[in-house]
Amino acid sequence: MRLSISETANLFGISVRTLHYYDEIGLLKPSETSNAGYRYYTDEAIILLQQILFYRELDFPLKEIAAMLNNPQYDRQTALLNHHSLLVSKRERLDALIHLVEQTIGGKAMTKPKISSAPPPDLKRQYAEEVRKRWGHTAEYAQSKQNEDSRSDSEQAAAEKEADAIFSAFAKCRTEAPDSMPVQALVSKWKAHISRYYYPCTNEVLAQLGEMYVCDARFRKNLDQFGEGTARLMRDAIRIYVKK
Repeated sequence: MRLSISETANLFGISVRTLHYYDEIGLLKPSETSNAGYRYYTDEAIILLQQILFYRELDFPLKEIAAMLNNPQYDRQTALLNHHSLLVSKRERLDALIHLVEQTIGGKAMTKPKISSAPPPDLKRQYAEEVRKRWGHTAEYAQSKQNEDSRSDSEQAAAEKEADAIFSAFAKCRTEAPDSMPVQALVSKWKAHISRYYYPCTNEVLAQLGEMYVCDARFRKNLDQFGEGTARLMRDAIRIYVKK
């Protein structure tokens, strides 16, 4: 495939000016530029643009998108699978909302649709498999797996409830600065939670987790269900915490 800049813009429903801007900031360069200055985009650039626009749909800033795409550990195939799972989940939520509106238009009594904010089962399994592949060789993973396997259902439910409470507390602090005492206290509480239920959480491990909360679209989505911007606040607060 080889598309002109206007054809590419029309394909994705964006302006030519947007593509010019992406070129200016180095986010997306055209595959070819003719002697006359015409820009052309081939398959590789079009796939990259698809990923950029997906992250924009999730409200990622352009700087963070660039950082993710330039990360040597970025896996395009995994990212595309994640995109697909998240889009399917979003479609299901929209279908439920459309059904609710149709009920209202038809004058029927509204029934609350089942709109789940949790990741779909397939995505949960993909998470687990990815974690195993990425960290399965580490002592932290072995400790976490051992702790998780030894917990009863009630103990696991208690751990998840405590985690949700911490995430909710972070969400309520979104107007606070990342270096404020309440937010830093929550980071300390979150670090202690990980150490208590999963594995010894060093500052190095915590720092890696903090970056993943924003760079991995799935983690960001799950955290931001507590309030838009929760993942970014946690990441920024952790960056400050580990430098103390």
